[in-house]
Amino acid sequence: MSKILIIDDDTYINDMLEKVLMREGYEVFHTYSGTEALLFLEKCKPDLILLDLMLPGLSGEEVLPRISDIPVIVLSAKVDVRDKVALLMNGAADYMTKPFETEELLARIVVQLRKQKKTDRSEELVYKDIVLDLTTHTITVSQKNVKLTKTEFAILKILMEHPRQVITKTILLDRISEETPDCMESSLRVHISNLRKKLRDASEKDYIEAVWGIGFKMAE
Repeated sequence: MSKILIIDDDTYINDMLEKVLMREGYEVFHTYSGTEALLFLEKCKPDLILLDLMLPGLSGEEVLPRISDIPVIVLSAKVDVRDKVALLMNGAADYMTKPFETEELLARIVVQLRKQKKTDRSEELVYKDIVLDLTTHTITVSQKNVKLTKTEFAILKILMEHPRQVITKTILLDRISEETPDCMESSLRVHISNLRKKLRDASEKDYIEAVWGIGFKMAE
């Protein structure tokens, strides 16, 4: 059950949204000021926030930059395009002008929660005993930390994204060129050899295999 926090000092809107959201199967929380909202977020992390701008104490504009890793849909009577652009640039995931249709709001909530779930799933790549964390750029093999160079990390990431596909040397070099422009074809085999050794030392298993004349893939 997804958790939604409503930050709005209007009790009518709070009650109305709670009924609508609970009917859709969401768990609903309320805070009525910016300060109360920040105190709530120190203890609990909802899946999505509905944020009004005109709040007692800290305004919605002041609260928004202090919210991280949670999609925020701003609900406001402000209609100026510059206001909307500023809020979106400052971290809001979406913006709806009051008054709004609840059906449209529900649709936008579904879209944001879907995006968030996709992002959460993509934070880690897992293949057998290897866990590659895309957020912290760390690797564990059989629960042991393995230190990789930037180039080795980029190579492993691409191979783990397509574990059953043979990645040619040309594609591999092209895909990692943005992150590691210093990697050339002459050094690619060395980087892969070092990567295979580090993975093998952590688990005594071979995780990457060379496909002669074509490229490389994760070992089955």
